[in-house]
Amino acid sequence: MNQYPFWKNLLIVVVMAGGLLYAVPNLYGEDPAIQISATRTAVDASTLARVEQILKDAGLTSISSQLDELGAKIRFADTETQLKAQLRVQEKLGEPYTVALNLLPATPKALNAIGGKPMYLGLDLRGGVHFLMQVDMAAVLKKAEQRYVSDIKRTLREAGRIRYLTVKRLEQGGLEVRFRDGTERERARAAIRTELPELELTERDGADGPTLFAKLNETTLRERQEQALEQNMTSLRNRVNQLGVAEPIIQRQGAERIVVQLPGVQDTAEAKRILGQTATLEIYLVDEEHDVSNAIAGRAPPGSKLYRHRDGRPILLKNRLIYSGDNMVDASPSFDGQTNEPIVSITLDAQGAAINQRVTGKNVGKRMAVVYVEVRSEVKRDDNGDPVLDELGEPVRTTRLIEEVITAPVIRQQLGKRFQIEGAFTIEEANELALLLRAGALAAPIFIVEERTIGPSLGQENIKQGFQAILIGFIAVMIFMIIYYRAFGAIADVALTLNLVLIIAVLSLFQATLTLPGVAGILLTVGMAVDANVLIFERIREELRAGNTPQASIHAGYEKALGTIADANITTLIAAIMLFNFGTGPIKGFAITLSIGILTSMFTAILGSRAIANLIFGGRKLSSVSV
Repeated sequence: MNQYPFWKNLLIVVVMAGGLLYAVPNLYGEDPAIQISATRTAVDASTLARVEQILKDAGLTSISSQLDELGAKIRFADTETQLKAQLRVQEKLGEPYTVALNLLPATPKALNAIGGKPMYLGLDLRGGVHFLMQVDMAAVLKKAEQRYVSDIKRTLREAGRIRYLTVKRLEQGGLEVRFRDGTERERARAAIRTELPELELTERDGADGPTLFAKLNETTLRERQEQALEQNMTSLRNRVNQLGVAEPIIQRQGAERIVVQLPGVQDTAEAKRILGQTATLEIYLVDEEHDVSNAIAGRAPPGSKLYRHRDGRPILLKNRLIYSGDNMVDASPSFDGQTNEPIVSITLDAQGAAINQRVTGKNVGKRMAVVYVEVRSEVKRDDNGDPVLDELGEPVRTTRLIEEVITAPVIRQQLGKRFQIEGAFTIEEANELALLLRAGALAAPIFIVEERTIGPSLGQENIKQGFQAILIGFIAVMIFMIIYYRAFGAIADVALTLNLVLIIAVLSLFQATLTLPGVAGILLTVGMAVDANVLIFERIREELRAGNTPQASIHAGYEKALGTIADANITTLIAAIMLFNFGTGPIKGFAITLSIGILTSMFTAILGSRAIANLIFGGRKLSSVSV
């Protein structure tokens, strides 16, 4: 009586051994480190040797250094050395490289080999990456007005072929439509008011002839800005999902800014590069009618603009945007079947496919350019290369627009919904560009105006207080159980300890992020975990009072309390699931740890504690039992 079959004991031992194995990596901690990556150049052994020399010249000592597919990683003994190294290395390496702060697990290789990794700690515990991103609302207006140039031309054409001289966007904002006479202007005014009511129209007569000015009304402009902000937030969420970051915080701040927090992120350099880039593609026709040398000399012909290839070669493109990343619904990296070179395959939406089909059909034999567009935020530096500081001592940031022609092939045939671009990509560049495009086109450029990599020292107080609360609560519960239930109280304490081990193991195995609310969930679980044992032990007491033998009382206590324990835990689990489904950020963190704690506590309190009780009391005759 009160003996588990061998398979059940073996199951409990295997589960607990596995839990202990995957919980152990959390004891090794993490090393402060810097991570060096590059977008356009390779981080190789020569780069690592250069970095090591920079650190040596600065008198900074590292623990170890390594190269992997993400770049170079250098570990340090403390955060102070880490911060000094990051500033010095970034200053010496310059723009092509990104030097980010990081925390690298100090887990032994043997545990890493079987997937043993420490659980992530959230921004409020471990630190992480905090970005404040500015949406370029001027670009929202500019892009909208550029589209209205085409819409006005189409409207005038479809409204009885109204004659006009030019339709263009003004540099200071707004649209200008010039006519030969006032009659055509009045016809145009009526047509535009009917078809494009969101435009406010004004007239002017001058030396240039009858002119109609148009601009977006305030309501429409606010709607476009709201849409741009929401679309950019969606795009950022998709990019974070591509990075695999747990429990990110992405929320708006004011009318033009977005806050992005990546708690527990392992690869801060990758996060900075992917989120900091505002990459999209724009498609233009090549201007083959004019001489590019005049544009280089500063005399670009009207309607055209000088661009450069990635290798610096000049090229003249027509100003009219054919379509952009807004029209791209999918992008995937692959290899060219003939050259075996990395390429990016693009899929367009219905509107983009129609435009692509019409334009390429009319321009077979001509060249079409694919332009890579990125807005990059960087620290302003003086002539000596030192950062320029404002009156508060903070670095002054500037923005720089990067426009590179990836490729400008000849249109061999009419294209449609799908096509591919090639531009001497590396595999990493093709993957990254596809990720950015697949994550969703940005409605407007965004750039980082504030970037903070929050080190572990900031969360040390929260860690200390949080785990102190768990420890005090844990010890208090253990003492109470031993005093009140004697030997069975000690069994409950062992089960409670095993429960904590399993919670940490599950969080580590699934690489979940533990936040401060998650710590509260664990603390609540500590209290709830003994509830099941209390129900069992009280049932054993009742059975003993009823005159049953100790063995029969132990058996009945575990068997008859099972239904009550299941009911109590399942209802709490349902509440935790609802919190997870409808909550955000910190609430989800609480719900996750609470859910895991409920499941593990049922295992340890029912199966685990009974296995221990069977080991101590089972298989022998008892005259009494200490409960």
